[in-house]
Amino acid sequence: MTAEASVTGDQRSATCDQRSATCDQRSATFDSLAPADDEFIATFTVDSAETVAGVLSTARSAQHTWSSMPPRTRAQHLKAWRHEIWSRRAEFVDLIHRENGKPADDALLEIVLTLEHIAWAEKHAPRLLRTRRVNPGFLLANYSALVDKVALGVVGVIGPWNYPLYAPNSAISAALAAGNCVVFKPSEYTPAVGARYVKAFSDANPELPAGVLSLVTGFGETGAALCRAGVDKIAFTGSSRTGSKIMATCAETLTPVVMECGGKDPVVVAADADIAAAAEAVAWGAFTNGGQTCVGVERVYVERSIAAEFTAALVAHARGIEPGVHGSATYGPMTMPSQIEIVRRHLTDAADSGGRALVGGVHSIGSRFVGPTVLVETPEDCSAVREETFGPTVTVREVADLDEAIALSNDHRYALGASVFSRHHGSEIAERLVCGQVTVNSVIAFAGMGAVPMGGVGASGFGRVHGDEGFAEFCRTRGRVRKLFGIPGFELVTLKRRRWVMPLIDRALSLRHRR
Repeated sequence: MTAEASVTGDQRSATCDQRSATCDQRSATFDSLAPADDEFIATFTVDSAETVAGVLSTARSAQHTWSSMPPRTRAQHLKAWRHEIWSRRAEFVDLIHRENGKPADDALLEIVLTLEHIAWAEKHAPRLLRTRRVNPGFLLANYSALVDKVALGVVGVIGPWNYPLYAPNSAISAALAAGNCVVFKPSEYTPAVGARYVKAFSDANPELPAGVLSLVTGFGETGAALCRAGVDKIAFTGSSRTGSKIMATCAETLTPVVMECGGKDPVVVAADADIAAAAEAVAWGAFTNGGQTCVGVERVYVERSIAAEFTAALVAHARGIEPGVHGSATYGPMTMPSQIEIVRRHLTDAADSGGRALVGGVHSIGSRFVGPTVLVETPEDCSAVREETFGPTVTVREVADLDEAIALSNDHRYALGASVFSRHHGSEIAERLVCGQVTVNSVIAFAGMGAVPMGGVGASGFGRVHGDEGFAEFCRTRGRVRKLFGIPGFELVTLKRRRWVMPLIDRALSLRHRR
């Protein structure tokens, strides 16, 4: 979802030249600038490895206090935080709009989704952290056996710029609810949103020790320092290329990771689909947030009998879209300037490969805004189909039947989300798609559901956020067994086991395990 420079920072000087985040290397600060017009937002420090280590030390000091609280007590602190963000929603909307560029309505939607996931973590943490009793088995029946879920310790979260509140919160809210302290590094393109999010937690909970939720800012070196600092896990949202670098850095210290990486999400439109509904949903999934959505729609496979009607409806929606910063704009500027060149390369490659833009195309690319593009006849080996574009573009391909649509959907290194449109066969099509999550007769709906796990397959990453499975990513499983009473002469875990014990067990269990 984010760019390589946002986290790994192997080219800091290039990052410093970007419009959205200019850097003064002499004073180790950088400015966050609005992507729409270069309006100054705020200045932030480029935190060094030493600074990151100090922040982690403070988090370690706070962790015992935080993790020792009953889950319901922590939930009350999360609730206070949620109420604080909501009470300041106008401020958050304005800040997201200015620093990220998305329209105010989309900024409010991001806030709403963020708070819903915090609320889910509040409600379900007591259940998910409950110790459970398990059966010790026949051979060790004189023992009791329990399984605990306990906090990992301190979790590092590296967030993206496209959903600067919602995306990192997916990990942060669960990690906090589970009893971890969190050190959060936002993208250098949206540090002000990240800082305000962290401040809202401390404003809502002034009685808590410093370090429960902390912020570090900077470029790739800061992210790398966080990976090496000794955190107990890293949760990363960003591109697959950056994710592989994060993994390599974390491997140095065997730090586990959760990777929510890039996508090239397909949509299968069956002949029995509601064509108007499918076209409207695909238009939203492809063009919302300027296409800067990891689970956004980038590829469509539509059965031939309805392809012309569907494509015409999609083009009609695209022609009604207008990027900009005015109140009626559908989406805003490209948040990261270098992403514009990726879109340009993909559209140029598509045109050179025989693809046609029914609306948009290379000429729709401006210095800050990119118009919507619908491509047809684009070869499957073209970069516009094989690589994550992360812009307001979508390819549409006619297919002979559903088998072809499913095969083409699955023939990809990315496997994050997918969608299916069919009145009668949605579930059976969905079951055949290789992806982390799939929506039938809609797009992206899973992202707003606290109970539904979200994550990728293949180059789209591994691990999950949201739901029970996402919560478990931020817990450590601990088994506890207790000897209840001894069985003289029959103990298995002793050097003084009687000679007749194993022959007896052999005979007794022959009935259990024989064919």
